[in-house]
Amino acid sequence: MFSGLLPTHRLRHPRVLACGAAAAIALALVAAPGSARAEKLKLGNEGVYPPFSIVDSSGQLTGMEPELAREMCKRIGADCEIVVMDFKALIPSMLQGKFDGIVTQISPTPERMEKALFAMPIVYNPATFVVRKDSNYTLTKEGVTGKGIRLALQRGASMVPYIHKMFGKDTFVEVYYDNPDQMKLDLLAGRLDAVFDSKINWTLELIAKPEGKDYMLTGGDHWLGDPAIPEAERGYSWIFPKKSEALVKRVNEALASMIKDCTYTTIRKKYVPVATLSAEAACDKTN
Repeated sequence: MFSGLLPTHRLRHPRVLACGAAAAIALALVAAPGSARAEKLKLGNEGVYPPFSIVDSSGQLTGMEPELAREMCKRIGADCEIVVMDFKALIPSMLQGKFDGIVTQISPTPERMEKALFAMPIVYNPATFVVRKDSNYTLTKEGVTGKGIRLALQRGASMVPYIHKMFGKDTFVEVYYDNPDQMKLDLLAGRLDAVFDSKINWTLELIAKPEGKDYMLTGGDHWLGDPAIPEAERGYSWIFPKKSEALVKRVNEALASMIKDCTYTTIRKKYVPVATLSAEAACDKTN
């Protein structure tokens, strides 16, 4: 940009005016691409958390959260690259500066809130147990101690410290997996007795399907985030580095507008048949 106007005595001659105008137009044409160039962001997603994130047979990342993230990026004017990575590596990679944010739902535990900024909740998705219908477990610390129950947990997920806190580290025979698809295969094959994972995912990906006829959800809903967060404000969020206050503000504004104009609900209904945020109520009535 010019810091000031050229002296008027240099612009009196028509030819000078014409040349000056042509030069200004040329400068504008050269400058326009740079000034309009979108901000580039690299975002992480686990890609194997259906129905929220899925890598399809053609290798394309789809699912509720990637679609929401792409719409968010459009609204903030950012050119976003979404990179798929194992969940356990996402947060460490962001903290090392490899990502500008993570667009996979993250529970706001006190430990995570110390290291990252949380955007507004993107989904409420409590954890629960998945077991066979013919099992007879009392899912308390006393009820499972000494039973040798083989419990599936996802590496790096907040389910792990939660189980340790509520049940103890040696109560279950813990079996660790990189993603829910691997858990599901072993559960159906009888190599597991139970899974502790997200309620919405397992309802849609197992319980609601014919292969899930012999399984059930049990043990109630478990909030994995900071217990100090009021119930009305609970939910899992996308996260960003601590230095990204301005970006998080823009992300929140975009998400709030998507919820208000029902874009969030339109995208959500493509993958999840039930509301995932209480703020969707007005959209569910009209859609």
